[in-house]
Amino acid sequence: MHWTVYLSGEIHTNWRDEIAAACEGLPVSFTAPVTDHAASDDCGVAILGEEPNKFWHDHKGAKLNAIRTRNAIEAADLVVVRFGEKYRQWNAAFDAGYAHALGKPLIVMHNAEHAHALKEVDAAANATCETPRQAAQMLQYLMTGALPES
Repeated sequence: MHWTVYLSGEIHTNWRDEIAAACEGLPVSFTAPVTDHAASDDCGVAILGEEPNKFWHDHKGAKLNAIRTRNAIEAADLVVVRFGEKYRQWNAAFDAGYAHALGKPLIVMHNAEHAHALKEVDAAANATCETPRQAAQMLQYLMTGALPES
């Protein structure tokens, strides 16, 4: 069985690469949002034209990115959502809620410091963890049934 896993959330670190490397050899494909922050923010105006009002600038990009995100979450067999340390990721919370509403298996990843703030998101998740390594080990276990080597 081949799985498609959507890796949502924080875009300022290489956590996606860590998970992909740890899952090498498993029957899995990873999808993600656009992780180039500037491209994600400016896609709407780059394609549809400049906007003097920041609201409409952001609106154009958000609508365009939503097409990619919704399709990727709907096509995924499992969704991993990472909340980073530095920024509030409202988009990650939305993605977690959307995945949950669709009944997609959901792994939520964040550091212990954010446990209280994300308690409702964690309650909707099938599993929670703190590190990309733990998320990768969860995926390995789910796909193979084998526990990680110590």
